[in-house]
Amino acid sequence: MGVNATEKRSKTAAKVTSKTAAEPAATPKLLSGGNPQIAKGHGDAPVQAYIAAMPGWKSEIGRRLDGIITATVPGVSKAVKWNSPFYGIEGQGWFLGVHCFTRYVKVVFFRGALLDPPPPGASKQKDVRYLDIREDDDIDEAQLTAWVEQASRLPGERM
Repeated sequence: MGVNATEKRSKTAAKVTSKTAAEPAATPKLLSGGNPQIAKGHGDAPVQAYIAAMPGWKSEIGRRLDGIITATVPGVSKAVKWNSPFYGIEGQGWFLGVHCFTRYVKVVFFRGALLDPPPPGASKQKDVRYLDIREDDDIDEAQLTAWVEQASRLPGERM
């Protein structure tokens, strides 16, 4: 291989690299209610992509929720499934999910009826309880932390 072939490949690689780096990441599509459409995946990266794509004030709520959950449950497993972040314990299932709606962010405790006190939102499913967070709501972080801690010790949902 001559010097010219190597130089051509280097220039082509530089063009592809600079073009790729210069292109902005595609903005995720927002589904009904403003819920970000994020490809399913395991780990922190898809959850952070979901949080970043949450519209307006909801993104800050997502960051706060993720921070509370991560601080309360060291080593928590994370994933995005069905366009919603899930939090769980490896080998034990999911204990919490988050979903964006038009006027609020819904926190889903899969075994919430067993929490003391249970979160306020009832569900058609007997064990599930909800916490809806609206834009101007004051979040009781101590209570939320207690629910997360309790929920993480209960058997999780296998999904």
